[in-house]
Amino acid sequence: MPRPLGELEDSVMTRVWKWNRPVTVREVLEDLQQERSIAYTTVMTVLDNLHQKGWVRREAEGRAYRYEAVSTRAAYSAALMNDAWTQSDNPAAALVAFFGMMSPQQREALRDAVRIVQGPETPAPENTAAENRTAENPVAENPAAAEGATGG
Repeated sequence: MPRPLGELEDSVMTRVWKWNRPVTVREVLEDLQQERSIAYTTVMTVLDNLHQKGWVRREAEGRAYRYEAVSTRAAYSAALMNDAWTQSDNPAAALVAFFGMMSPQQREALRDAVRIVQGPETPAPENTAAENRTAENPVAENPAAAEGATGG
């Protein structure tokens, strides 16, 4: 599991994931500058670090690079959750505590996710022939029922 992203790395990756296309340092810089004062070289260094860590791939375009996410934010979040869960000395208790923190909407999303992972539900197995006969005629397979039915 890779290390969690730092605050600035996460801000940069958020844009790369949101835009879901190859991006330039300049594009990320201009968007980040709407929230904070930041230098071009800082964004370039962060994207280079993300490339070295395997979070983005890059392709040369003239004298610059275009950067693209290697995986999705959902995959990143899942890896963080899995890492935290597997480090617990009591994974079941950790899950119960985690589920207890969830909103009703998050629990519904969890139920949906479990249904997706489990795949289509398999129908209940059909009754065997003997079970069918018993259900249709309880007396045929059950002598005690026969005695009660005959008044015997």
